[in-house]
Amino acid sequence: MTKDEKVTASSGNVFADLGFDEIEAANLRIRAMLMAKINQYINDHKLTQASAAKLFGEKQPRISEIKQGKIELFTVDKLINLLACIDYQVDVTVRERAA
Repeated sequence: MTKDEKVTASSGNVFADLGFDEIEAANLRIRAMLMAKINQYINDHKLTQASAAKLFGEKQPRISEIKQGKIELFTVDKLINLLACIDYQVDVTVRERAA
């Protein structure tokens, strides 16, 4: 790192750090976490996109979109439903933001 470079600490949400507004950043963070779990399952079980599509009850192009990280194409609801297909349970914690 040169003397002109500056390191900025993360807020804990990469989407907020990228400039998304607070609400959208929170939504994107949740969707990213859910998509990552689906991807991890597909990878861990060495599934092809075709076999994953069958397992999730989707068409192969939708699995491709997940693999490509096309987060904008999926809602939280849809991702939770996909995780339910593989017997994953999603728990939600709601709390006040720290001041």
